Amino acid sequence: MKDGKKKGGHHPSAPRRNSRKRGIAAGKPGEFPRPSGERAAIVLAAGQGKRMKSKRAKVLHPLAGVPMLFYVLDLVKRLEIQRTFVIIGHRAEQVSEAVSSWGVTSLLQDPPLGTGHAVLQAKKALEDFSGSVLILSGDTPLLRPETVQRLWEVHQKERATMTLLTTRLANPHGYGRILRKKNGAISRIVEEKDATPAERSIQEINTGVYIIEAPFLFDGLGEVQPNNQQKEYYLTDLIGIAARRGERLAGAAADPDEVIGVNSRADLATAEGTLRKRIAARWMAEGVTILDPSHVRIDASVEIGRDVVIHPGVALEGKTKIGEDCVLHACRIENSRLGEHVVVKDYSVIEESEIESGASIGPFAHLRPGTVLRKGAKVGNFVEIKKSELGEGSKANHLSYIGDAVIGKEVNIGAGTITCNYDGEKKYQTIIEDEVFIGSDTQLVAPVRVGAGALIAAGSTITRDVPPEALAISRIRQENKEGWVRRRRKKRAE
Repeated sequence: MKDGKKKGGHHPSAPRRNSRKRGIAAGKPGEFPRPSGERAAIVLAAGQGKRMKSKRAKVLHPLAGVPMLFYVLDLVKRLEIQRTFVIIGHRAEQVSEAVSSWGVTSLLQDPPLGTGHAVLQAKKALEDFSGSVLILSGDTPLLRPETVQRLWEVHQKERATMTLLTTRLANPHGYGRILRKKNGAISRIVEEKDATPAERSIQEINTGVYIIEAPFLFDGLGEVQPNNQQKEYYLTDLIGIAARRGERLAGAAADPDEVIGVNSRADLATAEGTLRKRIAARWMAEGVTILDPSHVRIDASVEIGRDVVIHPGVALEGKTKIGEDCVLHACRIENSRLGEHVVVKDYSVIEESEIESGASIGPFAHLRPGTVLRKGAKVGNFVEIKKSELGEGSKANHLSYIGDAVIGKEVNIGAGTITCNYDGEKKYQTIIEDEVFIGSDTQLVAPVRVGAGALIAAGSTITRDVPPEALAISRIRQENKEGWVRRRRKKRAE
């Protein structure tokens, strides 16, 4: 959106003041070929983002669970652009690793000398390219593919050398202003720090999105000089160079909500709100009922089936997939898969788990990573399950902990039951076969197996395997001492 704020001197790869004398052709008016149909993209992602005050690269801050840079790369992918370059700088290794699976080429800008210098890093890689170059900022994640497609269409129709995307803001503070001639043609862009008071009153701003013919792009950068307060090479200076040379300039307007850059935590929150509204609208259009979209968080990577009902307070995160006809009350579900007709009740947390059709969870349940609930299984209030399988039709309805266990079909886990899976050094597994009844307040000390159809008496501590259909009782025999309380009271009184 804006040129960076770092100051810097000359760099060998930066445009030089006497570039014409050094043999870089300046070009003549209209000499560059019109759009050819070949397309490349340059994504600027080298900025430090000082206002974020973060150890993380600005473009990797997540929006709806996804790094903001990924939205820009996805846009480029949807447009089927053949060659994409990401300019990296601050936290370069971090960003390069993050984009490694996107099929893009990372190019390092070091030191950072402005947006013009950033784009110049792709000159060598595109020396054999004569088509159109789309230039985007990695911190504008809300831009829609259809908006950029419209920009391409304007560029092609106008047979322009350079086409830029603009918008109007009621408060344009911080953005470069679009200056136009009396006939309405774009003449140049002035950055806010270099603008006069009259120029700062202009509401039309530069969005940082351009389509530029490659021959002019790199030739024109040869004229750009750091004659500004920042002492940087501004990409925006190309507009004035193109106008002066008589090159054809074109422009298209965008919705302000799409092109706002993320430069601070406040901007991040604003973008998050806009994106979540879009996500909720998308799923409602697909047949999902969201009772209060303003109080629901759904990550961009989530999948939801038809006729799911989502109540206020639901958070769906990561690669979560919700099957059809589920009902979700206030809960958080992360990287989990739910089958059809699953009910999740209030204040439950589900992490990296698999829930089959017809299961019921909560309220106040916690399913930790590795949990599997088979068809029709029920987990009730204040039950925690970790790395365990609860079989088809089985239930743990109250106040229990199940860890490192495999539980068969139609098993009843009584209130207060725990699997003692950890001895301070190692963890061990508990196996409970089909149709077992576990009485309340039972401790199962792993490793231990309970055979099919067995019954564990309430209050038992099970340390040995229980045969199928056996009754296991492990508790101290009850002894009643009649009159004991009365005698103690009398003794105290004396």
